[in-house]
Amino acid sequence: MNNPLSAYHIFYEVAKAGSFSKATNQLYISQPAISKSIQKLEDALHTRLFLRNSKGVRLTPEGQLLFQHLDTAFSAITSAETKLETLTRTDGGTLHIGVSTTLCKYLLLPYLAAFIREHPQINIRIRCQSSNETLKMLADDAIDIGLVGMPEHKTGFIYENLVEIEDIFVATSTYMSHLPQDMTSTREILEASTLMLLDKNNMTRQYIDDYLAKNQIQTKDYIEISNMDLLIEFAKIGVGVACVIKNFVQEELADGQLQQIPLDIPIHKRDVGFAYKKTHLQNDALSCFLDFCRG
Repeated sequence: MNNPLSAYHIFYEVAKAGSFSKATNQLYISQPAISKSIQKLEDALHTRLFLRNSKGVRLTPEGQLLFQHLDTAFSAITSAETKLETLTRTDGGTLHIGVSTTLCKYLLLPYLAAFIREHPQINIRIRCQSSNETLKMLADDAIDIGLVGMPEHKTGFIYENLVEIEDIFVATSTYMSHLPQDMTSTREILEASTLMLLDKNNMTRQYIDDYLAKNQIQTKDYIEISNMDLLIEFAKIGVGVACVIKNFVQEELADGQLQQIPLDIPIHKRDVGFAYKKTHLQNDALSCFLDFCRG
């Protein structure tokens, strides 16, 4: 480029304004300085760019050609600046989230849907695995944040509670009618049933195993199922008694597809929330997500 960019910028603003005097408001330089710059540019290009009239100036054919090219160039510069600004704003960057399939579907997705609408420039990466694996990935700095049941040992993590969940046992009314009618205690009902539980790698399963052991309930006949959705579906077709999270079967309980089995030995409710490391707050995307979820 044989001429300085500033000279082309002055020409561009004068052409848009249609007047040297009006262009001074955009350029913040005096009218004589504008006139001098345009004259030097015309001399350098060996062509006349403007025709003066009583109302201001208008472009010559050569000036019109130059203006069209500069309009494309300056538009490209503006676009590049906008994209660079987006990358440095708090709604840019990448957020890595670890979560179990069940918690992702029932708890995380509603938050994500609203968050993405407000912050479309943030790239979201989801790693679905057990909550135990999510905590391990957090410890290894493989993810920024995890949605998990409140860890027993929170050393090294910050934990923020999101919701309280309740584990319950459910079955169809038909299945329950086939059990001996004289059974009234939790232990009798569960020991006589085909019990359906999540697999042993699941944090919920470990919590329920502790409950069964503490109350000396012997599960003679049980089925392991890999995820909560299948557990609910198996219960709905009458395979047995399923241990599910009450928050996730509200519709089935309301319309009578499933019924909750009353327990004389209560299962304590649990907290589910976000766990993360303080060091990861340097990621603006994480800070933005946490602020959004806190409401």
